[in-house]
Amino acid sequence: MKRATRADRSLVINLLSAAFDENKSVNYIIPQDNFRQKRIRVLMDYSFETCFLSGDIYLSDDEKACALISFPDRKKNSFRSILADVKLIFKGTGFGNISKVLRREKAISSHYPNSPICYLWFIGVLPEHQNQGIGRRLLNEIMEDAENLGRPIYLETSTEKNLPWYHKAGFTIYHQMDFGYTLNLLKREFF
Repeated sequence: MKRATRADRSLVINLLSAAFDENKSVNYIIPQDNFRQKRIRVLMDYSFETCFLSGDIYLSDDEKACALISFPDRKKNSFRSILADVKLIFKGTGFGNISKVLRREKAISSHYPNSPICYLWFIGVLPEHQNQGIGRRLLNEIMEDAENLGRPIYLETSTEKNLPWYHKAGFTIYHQMDFGYTLNLLKREFF
């Protein structure tokens, strides 16, 4: 595993856009129009920028998988972060979805603890390389880093088939939410 740099931005956006193209949670906040795939790329660009500023971005050594980690307690507003927010609204979610996105994010974050966490925002493997152990190796290294930091890992998934994968890694569902699809909130504690 290696940390991504700004030079890896396109690689990460391409990888995550392919991995999350059919994801219910992603498509919930993205208008389902002729620009849907471009909008997903804007969301992944926004996520890259957010995690680059206040988290970590990991790539598997073979560059077939990546993960975006956010540290919510480290997030600060800056010119760059505000510009990313504006771009997400104009080119990603659209004005019509702003309140829906904000309500969903507020509902999800209300279930986080008040202590520092590692928020696993996205972990994805190129579709043609899934089920080969690449994602598992990346997740194991992320868990090791989180344990060394003394932070639990929190994440959400709307992909039911991924639940056994997370359970095997020691994650538990601590809450479920209904947004017209089931969003499972999971955590992995180390202490």
